[in-house]
Amino acid sequence: MFTQPIFMNGLLVRVGIDSTDGAWNAPMRRDTGEFAYVTITEARPFRSGLVRHYNEFAPIVKRFGARLPEQLNGRPTHLDPDFDYLTYGDQGQRGRRIANLKAGDLLAFFAALRPVRDTDMSLVYALIGLYVINEIVPAHEVLPERWMENAHTRREPRADDVVVRAYPGVSGRLRRCIPIGEYRDRAYRVRRDLLALWGGLDIKDGYIQRSVRLPAFLDAERFYQWFLSKTPELVAANNPDT
Repeated sequence: MFTQPIFMNGLLVRVGIDSTDGAWNAPMRRDTGEFAYVTITEARPFRSGLVRHYNEFAPIVKRFGARLPEQLNGRPTHLDPDFDYLTYGDQGQRGRRIANLKAGDLLAFFAALRPVRDTDMSLVYALIGLYVINEIVPAHEVLPERWMENAHTRREPRADDVVVRAYPGVSGRLRRCIPIGEYRDRAYRVRRDLLALWGGLDIKDGYIQRSVRLPAFLDAERFYQWFLSKTPELVAANNPDT
């Protein structure tokens, strides 16, 4: 059972297909905040029977009047975070930073989305989900019956792979994304008004265009209260039917 902590830490995590991985941005509707969740490519082989393909995103993309690019058809995808199971995996520098978190801490996920039927075609950097962490486990310790729950266990994990499991009810994919970004000083950054409301990030001027180092909230509790003030609807589904 989740009990909201008095103090917490949190990271802002960039996820989803984009120009750097997949060469495409998933569609969204600027007026409603509805969006398609589409994940990055997978280069490593899957364990037997656990492969995930881009084709499973075709129905949600079609609902936005779009189609998956031809180069993605039939290709395997790195489905992470997996909102169906409320998991997220990572490795390397990002994984090490996540491994320092604990139960009750936050992961706030954002993606770069492309508006449809909109004369302004600039990207929308927006929150697409949030996890309140339940536990963080080394991926190589996950039992076989749970390998299907995350991209980092659907393949043979490396020694530094970690898997986050989130508390249900207070974690999930947003039904409607929450825009947070703007283009200024030659890069996409968190809006200045939001940086002030959140209490800041430990990254220069809210820079979010790349994601090698995960930005940390300087006051995660303050961010969380702001997030709750948006009355977010979180669902345990990668792309809900309605």
